[in-house]
Parts: sequence; structure tokens; C-alpha cells
Amino acid sequence: MYLEYYGLREAPFSITPDPRYVFLSERHRDALAHLLYGVGKGGSGGFVQLTGEVGTGKTTLSRLLLEQLPENTQVALLLNPKLSPVEMIETVCEELKLDITGKRGSLKGLTDTLNTYLLDAYAQGLRVVLIVDEAQNLSLDALEQIRLLTNLETPTQKLLQIILLGQPELRDMLVRPELRQLAQRITARYHLTPLDAAETEAYVRHRMAVAGCQHVPFSRLGLRALYQRSTGIPRLINVIADRALMAGYAREQQSIGERLVDRSADETLPGHARYWVRRYARWVIAALLLVALVAVLYPRQQADPVDQTPQMRSPPPAPVEDGAALLQARLSKAPETELSTVTQLLSRWQVGSAEASVRVATRCPPMIAAGLYCLRGRGSLDQVLRFDRPLILVLGQDDYTAHALLQGAGRQQVQLDLAGESIKLPRADLERFWTGEFMAIWRVPASINGSIRRGDAGPGVAWAKQRLRHLDGGAGADSGPAYFDAEMEERVRKLQLAYGIQADGIIGPETLFALSALDESGPHLTRNIE
Repeated sequence: MYLEYYGLREAPFSITPDPRYVFLSERHRDALAHLLYGVGKGGSGGFVQLTGEVGTGKTTLSRLLLEQLPENTQVALLLNPKLSPVEMIETVCEELKLDITGKRGSLKGLTDTLNTYLLDAYAQGLRVVLIVDEAQNLSLDALEQIRLLTNLETPTQKLLQIILLGQPELRDMLVRPELRQLAQRITARYHLTPLDAAETEAYVRHRMAVAGCQHVPFSRLGLRALYQRSTGIPRLINVIADRALMAGYAREQQSIGERLVDRSADETLPGHARYWVRRYARWVIAALLLVALVAVLYPRQQADPVDQTPQMRSPPPAPVEDGAALLQARLSKAPETELSTVTQLLSRWQVGSAEASVRVATRCPPMIAAGLYCLRGRGSLDQVLRFDRPLILVLGQDDYTAHALLQGAGRQQVQLDLAGESIKLPRADLERFWTGEFMAIWRVPASINGSIRRGDAGPGVAWAKQRLRHLDGGAGADSGPAYFDAEMEERVRKLQLAYGIQADGIIGPETLFALSALDESGPHLTRNIE
């Protein structure tokens, strides 16, 4: 129902594990690496253990693992571990497509058939992997039977690799004394934790972008509430976010803030009443105490003689500048504008790729493409104006957040573009709304692909010398070899001090941005703002 309203091609927060929507945080990448290590030669056979809270992505990782396994790998997937040892071995044989006619119900017959298959697979150069999902539901007898399957081995390796996926209870099970033999055979362990706040925001933006959304409707505070209520668990993020989009559509709200996310969490998560009691109990208690205090003091105040002394009235608040009032009004109505603003800034640099816009808005990679860089940072208005380049400012007001393009600046005023509308306002008023965060995009020669430092030589050093010449009038690349020497390092430090950058003498991302600002080509800020 809400797809057309928010510009979506499909629902972005379905709980089905669609590979297109997979978002791998640093923890997920590490977990996948552990699984691949365990299956590969580095694991030396035995067991691999992956645990994590419900909804953190264990099953999704197992599907990614299946897609990345070598072609010479045979896999048996056990999804229902609540089986007796005999039923479990039968299921494993069925997954491997073994003929067990006349052997059902016979543990010895089934095990012999499986052992024969493993030996044949080893002779053919095949690797056999058993993946057990929800392994915390295995009985002790079933776990012991699985351990016995790993006894079949050659002098160099195990013939069956077993991966146990389970909830945190699995870790508690494996520390029991009666399972110490199995625990000692675990060659790789990893516990998958929920996403943090930054990863939660990146996760939401990723899924919205895949679904075709041009701007993320969740405000800055809405994303924070989404993280707090879901605790970073992807499945809960999906459930709450889907309900919040539905609620936003029903209320015709383009921007989804903290309150709407909280209401959606209340309607979808169990135990929400206890959450609100914990969150607001102190305020309720304070309100009751205040009422009681007023009830005690009010009769005493009535008994006091009325003071007829004229009271001095405080002066009315100073009127807000027109530009600031306009910006405040637009912030309360404008949807999240990061993707559209990134697209607008990229177009200033002659980049029209929708894919590049999504990449920059999602994670601002240091190098977008050859010679095209991106930087997120924090600073003061005076610092960012020194670069003399249009850049994106992150604005915030109450529950709303927006991204505005800084287009120009004069001595007293600045000019912004917010959701396609040009707004002029005094510098001091801008700082009331600006969070201090900014995003910059700039070009350098394609030959530059990283930091430049003392001892380097080549076209990148030559370009840097030419830019420095515009600043200090010193030697350019044409007056000497393109070599980064001690003299050039000192010139770089002076540049860094002039732009408020750490003066380490190394041309890193911020210094590259400063050098780019010395280039007359490309977009610059409009300066005749009055």
C-alpha cells in the first residue's frame, strides 16, 4: 500500500532472505570468513560453530556460504534437529541422496552406508559438509552421534565437515562436561552480535535503495529510535520499519520520526508495555510529586495578601530572520533529502550515474571512481568555507533531519539548496540548524589513487606541486623533478595549517580536498551573497 507513496518498486523490509537485500556488516563478513575457513583446508575438518541471537542473520549467512562453496563440495542441510539419532542419520543420508532401502531404523546400517559414501567421496576428491541449523535444539544423544560421525578420517583430514548454527544456548550446551569431547573438536567459533547504530542506519539505507527509493523517509531521530527499539537485530529492524512505513502512509507523513517508530514498535514487538513503563516511569513519578506539592502549597498562597506591585514584563523575543524562519519551516516538512542532494552535488562534478549516487549516499566510499573522491567529516562553518567548494551540510531540527547543498557564502549570509528550494540566511542562524557534519565530493587526476607522502614521485606529486604554487608562489612541477622532498613536505604542512587540517605533511583525503580547492576547474561557491 505504501510503495507508490514512498517511491518504492517493492517492499524493502520483507523478512524473507532475498539475496539482493543482503547487507554484510563487518561482523557478518568476519562470520562468513570463519565459515569458509572451517569448510576449507584451514579448518582441518571437525566442527565449525556459529552462534547468535534470534534474527541476527545466521540463516542468511548459511545461504551465502552455500553460494560460495567450491564445486567439489557436497552439502547436507539439516533444518529440523529435533530428531532422534536414528532419524537424524536417515535425514543426512536422504540429503546426500543415498540409497537406504531396507536400512531405515537401523543405526548401524545407516552409519555404514554413510561411511562408505564418505570414503568414496574422498577418493573422488569431493568434500562433504553437514550444516545443522537451530543446533541448540539437538539432544545430547544426537550431538554425541554427530561427534561419532567425525571419527572417520584419513591420516591427513576428516571426511565430514560439520557446521553448527544456533542461538546462544548452543554455547551453554557445549560447555557441559559430557560434551567436552565434541567441544575440543570445534576448530572455528564465532558469535554474531547485532548491528550498531551506524550499521543499522546503513542497513536501512541499503534496503531502501535496493527497493528503488530515491530518499530515505526515516529522519535522523527516527533511525535512532529504530536502532534503540530493535537493538540492532536485522529481523526486528525489518518488522518495525515495515510497520512504520505503513503508519507513515496512513498518516500521509513523508518524514518518519521517533514517535512514529516507537508507536510501530509498540504494535509489533512483545513486551512493549514494560518498555514504556521503564522509559517514562520517572516522569510519571515526578508529575505525581508535582501535583501533590501544588495541592499542599495552593491554600497557603490563597491566604497571602495580594501583591499589588506592578510586575516588570520581560521583553518579547527578538524576531527570527526571514531566512531562518523559512529554513525552520522547510525542515519540519521536507523528507530526508540525502540521495537527491548527493545526486545534485555529483551533477555539479559532471557525474550522472544513479549507481554512484546510491553508493555515496549509503556509505560515501573514499574513492567513488578513478579520480573522484568522497569525504564525510565534521567542522565549523569557517573551516568548510575555506575549501570554496559546494558541499552537503547535515541539518537537524527536533525529529527532522535533512541534507542541504551549500551553494554560496558572503561575509554575512550563506545560500543553501534544500529539496530544490534556494534559501539565504545569516551565518549565525545556519549554525542553529547545522549539526557540524558535512559531505564533500571532488576530483583529482586519475593517476592519484591514495595518499602521497615524502619520498613519492610521479604525476600525482607533479599535480600537487602545481596546486601548492597557487597557494605560496613556490616552485611548481615544471621547475624541478616531480619528487616529494622535505621542502615540499613543509609546504604541505603550511597548506594544512591554512585549512585547519592536521599538519602531518602527508597528502591524505582532506589535504587532497584542499589541493583540489586551489584548482580553478570544477564548481566553486558563489561569493556575491548579500
